[in-house]
Amino acid sequence: MGSLADPYGLRCVSDLPPPFRPVFRFRYFNSLQSECFQVCFLSDVNMVISAPTGSGKTVLFELCILRLLSRFLSPDLRFNLIKGTLKTIYIAPSKALVQEKLRDWNTKLSPLGINCLEMTGDNEFYNNKAIHDADLILTTPEKFDSMSRHGIRDGGLGFFSDIALVLIDEVHLLNDPRGAALEAVVSRIKMLSRHGNMKSAPLADVRLIAVSATIPNIEDIAEWLLAPPQGIKKFGEEMRPVKLTTKVFGYAPAKNDFLFERRLQSFIYDILMEHSRGKSALVFCSTRKGAQEAAQCLSQTGASLGYSNPFMQSMQQYEHLKQASLTCSDKQLQACIVHGVGFHNGGLCLKDRNLVESLFLKGDLQILCTTNTLAHGVNLPAHTVLIKSTQFFNKVKDLYVEYERSMVLQMCGRAGRPPFDDTGTIIIMTRRETVHLYENLLNGCELVESQLLPCIVEHLNAEIVQLTIANTSLASEWIKCSYLYIRIKKNPENYGVKRGTPPDLEKQIQDICVKKIHELVEYGLIWRDEEYAFLLQPLEPGKLMAKFYLKFDTMKLIVKASACCSLEDLLQIICHSAEITWIQLRRNEKKILNDINTDKDGRLLFHIVMANGKKKKRIQTREEKIFLLANDCLTGDPQIHDLSLNQEMNSICSNGCRIARCMREYFIYKKSYRSAINSMILANSLHQKLWESSPFLLKQLSGVGIVTAKALKSAGICDFETLATADARKIESATGRNYPFGNHIKESMSSLPPKIDIQIEDSGNRLGKSTITVTLTRLSQAIRSNKRNFADMVVGSDEDNVILFHEKISLLKCSPYSVKVFVPCPQNARVTMKVDLIFEDYVGLDVHKKHVISREDDLHVTKERGICKPEPVYNHPAEICLVSSRTTRTSRSQSHPDQSPLSKEVYVIEDKAAAGALKKADNGLGTRKFNKLASLEVPSFDLLPEEEYEDVQAASTPEPAAVECISATNNTIFDHIRKKSKDFPTLMLSKSMDSSYEPLILKKMKTSRDQFGVEQSSLHAGEVTPTDSEPVEPRISPTNTAEKCRRDSPSEKTKILTSEKSSVLFADRRDSPSEKTKILTTAGESSLRIAGEKDSPLEKSKILINAPAENSLQLAAKPDSPSEKSKMPTALDVKSNILIRTPAETSPQFAAKRDSPSEKRKFCVSNPLPCFEAAQRTKQVRAASQPFNIEEYVKDILGKRKDSESGDSFLNCRSVFSFL
Repeated sequence: MGSLADPYGLRCVSDLPPPFRPVFRFRYFNSLQSECFQVCFLSDVNMVISAPTGSGKTVLFELCILRLLSRFLSPDLRFNLIKGTLKTIYIAPSKALVQEKLRDWNTKLSPLGINCLEMTGDNEFYNNKAIHDADLILTTPEKFDSMSRHGIRDGGLGFFSDIALVLIDEVHLLNDPRGAALEAVVSRIKMLSRHGNMKSAPLADVRLIAVSATIPNIEDIAEWLLAPPQGIKKFGEEMRPVKLTTKVFGYAPAKNDFLFERRLQSFIYDILMEHSRGKSALVFCSTRKGAQEAAQCLSQTGASLGYSNPFMQSMQQYEHLKQASLTCSDKQLQACIVHGVGFHNGGLCLKDRNLVESLFLKGDLQILCTTNTLAHGVNLPAHTVLIKSTQFFNKVKDLYVEYERSMVLQMCGRAGRPPFDDTGTIIIMTRRETVHLYENLLNGCELVESQLLPCIVEHLNAEIVQLTIANTSLASEWIKCSYLYIRIKKNPENYGVKRGTPPDLEKQIQDICVKKIHELVEYGLIWRDEEYAFLLQPLEPGKLMAKFYLKFDTMKLIVKASACCSLEDLLQIICHSAEITWIQLRRNEKKILNDINTDKDGRLLFHIVMANGKKKKRIQTREEKIFLLANDCLTGDPQIHDLSLNQEMNSICSNGCRIARCMREYFIYKKSYRSAINSMILANSLHQKLWESSPFLLKQLSGVGIVTAKALKSAGICDFETLATADARKIESATGRNYPFGNHIKESMSSLPPKIDIQIEDSGNRLGKSTITVTLTRLSQAIRSNKRNFADMVVGSDEDNVILFHEKISLLKCSPYSVKVFVPCPQNARVTMKVDLIFEDYVGLDVHKKHVISREDDLHVTKERGICKPEPVYNHPAEICLVSSRTTRTSRSQSHPDQSPLSKEVYVIEDKAAAGALKKADNGLGTRKFNKLASLEVPSFDLLPEEEYEDVQAASTPEPAAVECISATNNTIFDHIRKKSKDFPTLMLSKSMDSSYEPLILKKMKTSRDQFGVEQSSLHAGEVTPTDSEPVEPRISPTNTAEKCRRDSPSEKTKILTSEKSSVLFADRRDSPSEKTKILTTAGESSLRIAGEKDSPLEKSKILINAPAENSLQLAAKPDSPSEKSKMPTALDVKSNILIRTPAETSPQFAAKRDSPSEKRKFCVSNPLPCFEAAQRTKQVRAASQPFNIEEYVKDILGKRKDSESGDSFLNCRSVFSFL
């Protein structure tokens, strides 16, 4: 397979393995391909090939692809492909070149099962699976850079480990501003290939192949791509299949560059007559209008010669052109075609462009004047290529600049037609002072420089977001992977770096890197920790800039934007963005734009106005032009019909939609409610090219254009609701269309999202907070279709302009969908909540709801027949008394209007004197409202003497005046506890009471098998099972809690503070140990530490009653004196009995350090219950958590177990309640 098969040294296709031979349709490789065969197909080294256009460089790419695929060859040379495991990335400078290669390689490689995937802006129909299954991905630098910036979940870097081969076509693109993206993605691949996680992946040994036209510093590119000497192949013009003659003509300058280009028009005819010799010619002009004027000038000159027209060779050609001109829609093009001259630019419709291309390929059109876009587009070779002026008007810099070098080479590459001609001619018309530059370029003497430095900040941010760069040292390493680093060492002055020794250059490069990182930090795009080796981490704005591929200047505008931006403000940000700075205001456009801004019909939503608010009569800036174009487009019926302006309008909408979506996510991150909502609306409007107030909303449906939308509007059908109820025949009659057009229009509505209703309920303003419940209900049936509809649900506060809740939901699952949102509410302020449902990619369907949260008294109140009264707080000795009547379940007609059918039953044990006073003050109602209990959704149970239980249960609900306080002794209460122990899951202290007055609320809590181990069958018969089986965790704001702590007394803190760290630390600063007993009731680590530092042993027993810890037995005996130890059992197994109710023989770590055994007995009495949710805000009293040991526990606390010392200690306290 290694021998030469031809005496001229040419390799034969038969040298390849049999499965690969059908890829090539010829027998022998040419001399260039044969010379590279050994390195391309028989090795895996990186390569850089420099050769003239048309010399067969594409075959070298194909040989490298086959080399990679040879890994799937079996020993018997059978090809067994494993799809997607070894990927090849082909990067080309233009979409046209990508699509050309895609068609070619699909034909050649599909018999081998190779899956080719186009990844450009024209093809967005790929997903993660398509990328994963692809063997050959064809893309442009910008698209590959954008796609690879996404995370693994978005199909970005997830496939990088499978990349084994990278093919770079036209690598001299590095010399153009667009070359920065190519340099960035190749540097990213090099950087990731060195990562430790890639050692066993194909990416670790990735092969880089680059081809280019003739360039002088190919060695620099080889050094960048790590190509060894045998991988560097450089060929001259002798390898070109068609010999080219190059001519560069210099002309004297004119008064300005515009007049200079116009003057060159007079020389074109004579040059073509001298060098074209009656063969096909392409004339490249810098503007569309210039191409059109050149064609008209040549056509008129040819027509003036009559039958001697040099562009008309025969009568048959004339007949063909005359017939073809009748099908042309452009009148000016039609007049030129009949004389053998045509023009081609982006301003022509697709039909006319195809017609011109076809006529030129057939040879009917001899002269074609075009813009430089054709150089990257359809392959239209010609004998002669003439470049009229090497300058073009740069819209960004607002002046004439020289063509990019790669663009000139692309235009020159069209010269010579191998099947038809053996020679070709290149003619360049330029200024006298630039003649030598283009002579060097055509001779291969133009150096390729890096263009990464002007946009390094965007690419540096992208690498930080991808975590490729985690610190400043890695940032320096990334720069060293770039072509910029190679050229700075060779030509530092070109990049603003002073020439010096290598260490000095390294320092200057590092300074560049640090400076760019500082800019990112300054605008909040990344975070830098200077204490630890300058660690770098991406922040959300930086992630958004990388995700949406925005320029740094545009992101700075977004970061600086107000939190209350209107639609007009956001649209102005887009108009000033760096992505569309190429759009310029032309002199001939001002009259059109002035008329649009006058807006006599009132179509526009916004206008360009002066300082006094009046409309401007003259448009003067590029931003004003963009603003008007966007407004005119979003009316749904734009009045601008100029093709050039229409193309700019489309670019504004596409780029503006991307920027608006970035703003949407940024303002959601900043929780700026108004700006976020307006960004969502603007993004959808730019996507559909319609304001939500437009009368042509039906254009969003498939098959409805502006003509149909206007006809439907005339018939009174302007929105989707009227269209849904309209008869199909009426639709056909209104639009003048035939059956079944009406049915198709109504069927197209199935792609729309379903109609959604929003319901809002709130719990009222209590203690400066409220909880609202938002419920989405689908009013129309969701129709299954290929399109998945999503919407953004946003809950915000109108007064504070703050987003409280945001979620992107699928509308197929919305039936119904409920969310509870915690709302901080100032007690004396009006709170207006807004709920918005913004549908993705549609306008005119959004749902907006407003709700005002009512303010309620948030202290102790008594309700009597719907009237709320403040309740007095009493401070008396604790003599137990029952103060409440039994509330039975009544029918809806018998209950109060504001009472739920499932009534909550709350019973309170208070002291007798207070109960009597309450009864008198409350007119006998005897009921008391306690905050935080209303949220519990299950009824309570009675706590009455046994002999009265049956009578009360059978009786109906008494009248308020008949309610009496029923006294009970301690024994009666605990006797009742014994009987009702199976239905006694917990005892709770109300946190809404003053610290000196602590009644008990006996409440049946919402239980589950996992929490208490109680079987469902053993639940109380009167318990109501909640309808919502999915628990909703409360939302607690630490900030609000801390704010509350600052102004409340310690006794108030007992009602609001939870076990959160901020609450605990705050309590430590200002509260006394006695107050900690009420606040720090949970077993947090900081609670243990704080209690141990300041509290007395007695207080520890109250604070840490729920706090089991490890190694209690070992710690128990250490600090106690011998006299104290004598009181304790000395045996380890007996000592365990003291701690018998603690799990795994554990208790607080510091329990024994300062406490006496008598105190230890007080807090080691029972097994701690699991903590209830923080939202309940109550102190917990020890209770058994298993149904089988409740009765034993009650006996234990009453001292009925002889072997229980804890029970005796418990009863020795002043009372159960004072102990707790």
